[in-house]
Amino acid sequence: MSDLSPERINLQEKDKHYADTSWRDQMDWRGFVFEFGNSSAFKGAALKRPDSPDTQQIERGRYLVKITGCNDCHTSGYTQKGGKVPEKEWLTGDRLGWRGPWETTYAGNLRTYMDAISESQWIQVAHTAEFRPPMPWFALHDMTEQDLRAIYRFVKYLGPAGGPVPSYLPPDQEPKGPYVLFPQPPK
Repeated sequence: MSDLSPERINLQEKDKHYADTSWRDQMDWRGFVFEFGNSSAFKGAALKRPDSPDTQQIERGRYLVKITGCNDCHTSGYTQKGGKVPEKEWLTGDRLGWRGPWETTYAGNLRTYMDAISESQWIQVAHTAEFRPPMPWFALHDMTEQDLRAIYRFVKYLGPAGGPVPSYLPPDQEPKGPYVLFPQPPK
């Protein structure tokens, strides 16, 4: 056993050890979770390295959700507020109806939807489904698998939130809440 008396400790070596932070870069921080008492603000907040593949995918997903217009319909008030809606409210669906010759449709809650399916199921649905208007399903078909995975991981990162939206209504039923009316197509 070494002598740890103050006279034996080389303070210069000790300082060098504490200044060396290279060990932090070698650790995989994804498994660490901080829980501060019962504070829900911090519960489950996982540390991620800013350059980790998972973090990069989440950031890519956030970017894609912003630029592809997902929030325009799937986040209540997003367009009216010029995109100034807190991220915690994104993609929770909307009660604003979209009425046209097809029927009245509502933008679904993507947070609860994605929570209920796997990533591979999402890829399959996104590349094959033909949703009711005005959802541009054809744009999903054209997205790369990598982009669809990024969107999925971002939505999963946000976590489930919000509740159900109204079910679609057939063309002969008048919606009870607000709706956007699409004109009949020209003949």
